[in-house]
Amino acid sequence: MRIKNICCIGAGYVGGPTMAVFADKCPHIQIEVVDLNEEKISNWNNKDLTKLPVYEPGLGEIIQRCRGRNLHFSNSIKEKIEAADMVFISVNTPTKTKGIGAGKASDLKWVEACARQVAKYAKGHTVVVEKSTLPVRTAETIMSILHSSKSGHNDNMQTTFNVLSNPEFLAEGTAIKDLENPDRVLIGGENHDAIKSLTEIYQNWVPKNKILTTNIWSSELAKLTANAFLAQRISSINSISALCETTGADIREVSRAIGSDSRIGSKFLDSGPGFGGSCFKKDILNLVYLAEYFGLPEIANFWEAVVHLNKWHQHRISKLIVKKLLGTVIGKKICILGFAFKANTNDTRESASINICKDLIEEGAILFINDPKVRPSQISIDLDKEENTNLKKIKDQNFLNNYEGEWCFEKNILSAAEGADAIVLLTEWENYTKIDWIDIGRRMRKPSWVFDSRSVISKEKVLEANLNLWKIGDGTLK
Repeated sequence: MRIKNICCIGAGYVGGPTMAVFADKCPHIQIEVVDLNEEKISNWNNKDLTKLPVYEPGLGEIIQRCRGRNLHFSNSIKEKIEAADMVFISVNTPTKTKGIGAGKASDLKWVEACARQVAKYAKGHTVVVEKSTLPVRTAETIMSILHSSKSGHNDNMQTTFNVLSNPEFLAEGTAIKDLENPDRVLIGGENHDAIKSLTEIYQNWVPKNKILTTNIWSSELAKLTANAFLAQRISSINSISALCETTGADIREVSRAIGSDSRIGSKFLDSGPGFGGSCFKKDILNLVYLAEYFGLPEIANFWEAVVHLNKWHQHRISKLIVKKLLGTVIGKKICILGFAFKANTNDTRESASINICKDLIEEGAILFINDPKVRPSQISIDLDKEENTNLKKIKDQNFLNNYEGEWCFEKNILSAAEGADAIVLLTEWENYTKIDWIDIGRRMRKPSWVFDSRSVISKEKVLEANLNLWKIGDGTLK
């Protein structure tokens, strides 16, 4: 079957950018992105591209080219499903907070709701594509819901369905590049014609040898496993960074040495404050739950240790900051550079900054937080604490001693550093690598500390500014 109309349910970090690239590469296909959230859809339709709900380099330009041509955003779920030949399910699958599997298993209520909407409104033959990251055998649930409804919204028109798994392998910050030039496209399914219909869409820009087809269960498990392997790699190198700091080794030299081994490779060997984002922790815990469910406790313990180590590493950094600042941070001003979980995204989900900032606030610190893309309202949600804007009005830093465990957002880095006892770099935004440390050093209260958890700051320039420096994994700094 030739696909002419696509409907994507879910206008989030995956659905929005993915469908934008589909529209850009396939001008002959009409693509509708639908979502229940009216504010989100309004932002996708906003003429001001800085208001888009997702920030990704290159995304705004594609939206500008395709929106209104063959890319549309709306809340008209029923109508768009009715007209679609292919429906992508791209909704959130958070970790369950209660019930069986709480804290590990994925909550599939939104996926189930989407499947029921498709079963209710679809007409004729419809290919349903899992785009969300899902546990193994979720497709079975979707097929059960779809096949239980033999007629769609129009009772005179017989409806039939095929279900495919097409997991995303996007890295936030490079999502558009990943979509335009993917390492591979994975399509899992049982029906040859359905697989062919999705393959033909990707072949508009992806070489055929990069399109891998599997059975649907292998496709679902491959996504969870890929994220688990990457997260494990991050926890592994971060564990060695702590060892480097105590032995006099340098994690950058160690990473370069082991990354030169062709069996290992150099990717994901940069030490940092720990992995974050929407997928890594959630997918590992899902894998843990599956292993426990199928009676494989040793496997569950192995993967759960990756998550435990990541959490330990984040708390290790906050404890180290307190220790370096003479054992207490009560009433001390600390400038936080970066709140997004990585550069080139406004996503804060599971960001290492959240745990580190919460720890410092709990210890009584006064945080001045700067991030180029994250909004103060999002930081308030993540820290579960309202911003205290009065802090920015205080000119005499001695008066900060009247406050304890507060935070505010500061756009100007120089203002954030004025009178600060420490600067903590948590996100590797490019503008942070261009800071004038001599100027910053003059503004800070002595003794002043700089904590570089991303290893992107010039050691020489910071030390030249007469600032104390801690750099992750650098055992040469004592």
